[in-house]
Amino acid sequence: MSRSAHLIAPARDVLYLGRGQDYPLALEGALKLKEISYIHAEGYASGELKHGPIALIDNRVPVIVLAPRDALFDKTVSNMQEVMARHGKVVLISDATGIAEAGAGCWKTLTLPEVAAQFAPILYSVPAQLLAYHTAIAKGTDVDQPRNLAKSVTVE
Repeated sequence: MSRSAHLIAPARDVLYLGRGQDYPLALEGALKLKEISYIHAEGYASGELKHGPIALIDNRVPVIVLAPRDALFDKTVSNMQEVMARHGKVVLISDATGIAEAGAGCWKTLTLPEVAAQFAPILYSVPAQLLAYHTAIAKGTDVDQPRNLAKSVTVE
């Protein structure tokens, strides 16, 4: 995880892709990366890639792809391949079978254990959070005191 974070730390922009139940994880991963590393990050539904975000992809933009082996895996991989065709730096997060099937050409892969589809969002949230944490550490930001972030709401 730390090696992946050191690759992402110099980036100015990062995209997260997830499909179906992994889309909210893409949003959360991007939010956490913004909050503690101060890197501009956005989460997108993989199927919406062609509706704007694909224009942002080049060889300076890491793209974190959350791709558990489920019914939507092949579609997610297809979107990931579109990113790689545009020289995007893909960090694929999947299980060993998913990495074996789709990991060729990826900048970096993170292998997770196989898990039933209904539990994938729980498991895949861990590397999304840890990647943000380790990236912030690699950049030297204070993960315990993020700037300009209100951790509580004051009711008037």
